[in-house]
Amino acid sequence: MNPNRIDVTALSEQLLGPWAQVRKDSRARAARPELQRDPSLGMDEHRERVLSQLHVLTNERAVQRAFPAEFGGNDDHGGSLAAFEELVAADPSLQIKAGVQWGLFGGAVLHLGTEEHHKKWLPGILDFSVPGAFAMTEIGHGSDVANVATTATYDPQTEEFVIHTPFKAAWKEFLGNAALHGKDATVFAQLITKGVNHGVHCFYVPIRDEQGNFLEGVGGEDDGLKGGLNGIDNGRLHFTHVRVPRTNLLNRYGDVAADGTYSSPIASPGRRFFTMLGTLVQGRVSLDGASTSAAKIALQIAITYANQRRQFTSTSDTEETTILDYQRHQRRLLPRLARTYAASFAHDELLTKFDEVFSGRADSDEDRQDLETLAAGLKSLSTWDALDTIQEAREACGGSGYMAKNRFNQLYSDLDVYVTFEGDNNVLLQLVGKRLLTDYAAEFRKLDTGAVARYVAKQVGSTAYHRTGLRSVAQAFADVSDERKSANFFKDPANQRELLADRVNAMVAEVAGNLRSAGKDKARTAAKFNENQDLLIQAARAHAELLRWEAFTRALEQTKDENTREVLTWLRDVFALTVIEDDLGWYLAHGRLSMQRARTLPEYINRLLARLRPHAQDLVDAFGYTQEHLRAEIASGVEAERQDEARDYFRKLRASNDAPVSEKSLKKVKA
Repeated sequence: MNPNRIDVTALSEQLLGPWAQVRKDSRARAARPELQRDPSLGMDEHRERVLSQLHVLTNERAVQRAFPAEFGGNDDHGGSLAAFEELVAADPSLQIKAGVQWGLFGGAVLHLGTEEHHKKWLPGILDFSVPGAFAMTEIGHGSDVANVATTATYDPQTEEFVIHTPFKAAWKEFLGNAALHGKDATVFAQLITKGVNHGVHCFYVPIRDEQGNFLEGVGGEDDGLKGGLNGIDNGRLHFTHVRVPRTNLLNRYGDVAADGTYSSPIASPGRRFFTMLGTLVQGRVSLDGASTSAAKIALQIAITYANQRRQFTSTSDTEETTILDYQRHQRRLLPRLARTYAASFAHDELLTKFDEVFSGRADSDEDRQDLETLAAGLKSLSTWDALDTIQEAREACGGSGYMAKNRFNQLYSDLDVYVTFEGDNNVLLQLVGKRLLTDYAAEFRKLDTGAVARYVAKQVGSTAYHRTGLRSVAQAFADVSDERKSANFFKDPANQRELLADRVNAMVAEVAGNLRSAGKDKARTAAKFNENQDLLIQAARAHAELLRWEAFTRALEQTKDENTREVLTWLRDVFALTVIEDDLGWYLAHGRLSMQRARTLPEYINRLLARLRPHAQDLVDAFGYTQEHLRAEIASGVEAERQDEARDYFRKLRASNDAPVSEKSLKKVKA
C-alpha cells in the first residue's frame, strides 16, 4: 500500500468542475445501455437508434437547461454544455446530434432571434417535434463563413426573402439532420436588400413536409457513410429561389423593414458579423470538453491495462514485469495523462467564462472576444490531442487495443472530424494569432514615444543577449558539475512560466516586426502575412499551452489534500517540461536554454514519471468513469485474471516434479 496515496474521491470531485452534479447526472445517463452505441449496427440502423435516443433525452427533460424559464429551462448555459459533453461516453454520435439540434439549430434561434421567434419555434425545437439542421458551411467556403455564396434577396413586393444557391460550390454541406430527419433549417446567407449586401445573416427556412419530402425549391443529398459518427445523418442542402417571410430573418443583430430598409444596432459590418458568430461559440466549447473526456476514457483503459498486463522476465527469473513499470511505457502514457489533466482544468475555466458571457454576468465586447479566442485555442489543442492520445493508448495495448470491443478504433474514427468542424484547427489558431498581434499592437499604442524607444532598446538588447548565447553560457556556468541545479531550475514554477510565456512573446514580436516592414501596401502585407503564417500559428498554439499551464497551476491552489497536491504538482511539471522538450530546438536556437540544461531535461522528466508511476491508477480512476462508460474488456479486470491464472500455473508447475528442464540450464551444466 502506498503510504502517500492521493485522495481519489476528492480529486474526482475536483475534476468534475463547477457543474459537478450536472456531470454526474449526465454520466448516469451515459452508463445506460439504451443510450449507448451498439457497434454491431450498420449506418442506417445506427441513425435510427440515435434518433430514438434524442427522444429519450427530450422525454427526460435533459435538453432544456440552457433555454429560458418560460420554455422549461433555467438559463444555465455552462451546465447545459457540461451535460452534453458527457454524452461522448455513451456515443459521440449522440453527443454531436444532440449538439446540432439544441446547441446549433436551437442555439441560432435562441441567440440570433427575438422573443417572437422564441415563442414561435423554440417549443418544437425543444420537444424534438421539429428536428433541424444548421446550414452554415458550404462546399466552397468551409471556414470562410463571411464569404458564403448563398444569397437571401429581399422582395418588398411580397415582403419575402428569396433564398438561392447560385452554383454547386455554394451548396450547404456536412449538415447534421439534413440527409433524413431535419424538417427546418437555420440558413446563413448574404442578406441583400435595395441592391446592398449587408453580409451574412441567419434565416429560418422550412425544408421538408410532414412526410419527409423536400419542399418546393429545396433539394439535397445524403453524405452517406463517413469515417465516423455514422449515427448522424449528415447531408447537403441547396435552394432554388425559395421564399420565406420577412419575419423569418433572425433579426437580433440586423433587421429589414417592410419597405426593404436595413437597420442594425451594430453599425460596423465586420463587428456585426463577428458578434453574430460569437453567439454560436458554444460548439467549440463543447468540442473542447468532449475531446478531453474521450482522452480520459482512452487513458483510463490503457493505464488500467498497463497496470495488469505483464510481459518479459526482465527483473526476475520467474516473475514477468508489469508493462507500466517499463520506462518507455511511462513515457508513452504519463505525459499524455499530464496533458489531459491540464486540458481538463483549462476547460473548466473556459466553461465558466462561457457561462459568464451567456448569462450576462460578464458580457462586454472584450469578454466575448476573450471567450472566442480562448475557445478557438483550447478546442484546437484538445481535438488534436484526443486523436494523439487515443492512438498512443491503442498502440500501448498492442493487438488487444485494435479489437473493436476495446473502443479505441471507434473513438478515434468518431473524433477524427472534431479537428475540422466548428472551425478547422489551423484556421482557429490563426484567429488566436491575430488576436495576439492585436493585443501586441494595443500595448504599443498605450506607450508614449519615450517608452516605445526604451522598449525597442530593451528588445534589441534582449535579442542580442539570446542570440550571442550569453544567457546560455550563464546557465551552463551556473549548472556546471551539478545536475541538481538544472533540475531545481526546471521544477521552479516561475521558470516554467517564464519559458512558456517567453516563447509566445518572442514569436508574436517576431511576426509583428516582420509584418511592420510591409507598411500599408495591401498586397505586400498579404504576402508578408503568408510568409509568417506558420510562425503565427505556432505562437497561437504556444499561447494555448501557456493557458493550460496557468489553469493547472491555479487548480493546484484549490487542491486541499497535501499528498494529492504533491502528486499533481509533479504531473503539472511533467506537462510543462514535455511541452518545452517537444520544442527544445526553439529554446536552443533562440538561446533560452543552454546545452547543459537541455541535456538534463529528458532525464529529469523520466525521474518525475518514475515518481508518478505508483499513482497512475489513482490518477485515471479519479476521472470517475465506470466500466459501464469504458466498455472495454481489457479494463474490466479480465486481464488481471488471465495474468493471475498464468502466474499460478507456472508457480505450481515449478513446485512440482513435472516441470521440464530448460535447455539453457543444461548448457550451463555442460559448460
